[in-house]
Amino acid sequence: MTEPDSSTPPDLSDPAARIHRWISLIIVAIIAVDFVFVVIERQWLSAALILVIAGILLAPALFRDRVSVTVPYEFQLVILLFVFAALFLGEVRSYYERFWWWDIVLHTASGFLLGIFGFLLVYVLNENRHVELSMRPRFVALFAFLFAVAAGALWEIFEFTMDKVFGTNMQKPMLGDPSGLTDTMWDLVVDTLGAATISLLGWSALSGRRQLFIEGWIAKFIERNPRLFR
Repeated sequence: MTEPDSSTPPDLSDPAARIHRWISLIIVAIIAVDFVFVVIERQWLSAALILVIAGILLAPALFRDRVSVTVPYEFQLVILLFVFAALFLGEVRSYYERFWWWDIVLHTASGFLLGIFGFLLVYVLNENRHVELSMRPRFVALFAFLFAVAAGALWEIFEFTMDKVFGTNMQKPMLGDPSGLTDTMWDLVVDTLGAATISLLGWSALSGRRQLFIEGWIAKFIERNPRLFR
C-alpha cells in the first residue's frame, strides 16, 4: 500500500472531502463577513474571539504539511461544525442566551466527539507496532468513556478559570443559581451521557454485535496512516 502524502491537496473524489471543502468555505465566508461588521461596530472582544475561531478552523489546512497523521474528513467535518456552533454561534452570536437548549445539545455532542476520539486514540495505541498494548473491547470502551468525561471536566475548569480571571461569562448563570454551579453540573451530566452512549455503541461494534459508523472512520484512518500500524 502506498503511503499517502500529507502535503497533497484533499482528494475531491471522496464525497466527504468535497462536503468538507464546501462547508469550510461557507463557514470561513460567514466568519469573515461577521468580523468586518464587529470591527466597524468596534466590538473588539468579539473581533478577537472571531480571530481565535478562524485560527482554530484554519489550523488543519495550515499545518497539513507538518503533521504526519491524516484524520478522516468525516471526523474533520464534525469537528468543524462543532467549533462553529459552539464558539461562533454560541459565544459570538449569543446562541447560548437565545436558546436555552443550545448548551445542552453542544455538550452532549462533545461527549460523542470525545468518545469517538478516545476510540481512535486507543485503537492506534492498540495496533501500533511500537506500543506493547492489547485491550479487549470492553476496556477500549471504558477508556473512551473515561477520556471523554475527563476532557469534559477539564473544559469546565477552563470555563471557571476564564470567568474568574478575565471576567467572561462562559459558565452561564441559571435562574436561582447565579454562581453557574448548576450549569456546570448539567454540562458534566450531558457530557457523561454522550460519552456513555458512544462507548456502549463502540463496545457493541468492536464485539461484533453490530456495525457502527466509527468502524468506517477507523478503516479510513488505518488506510491513510499505514505506518502507524502493524
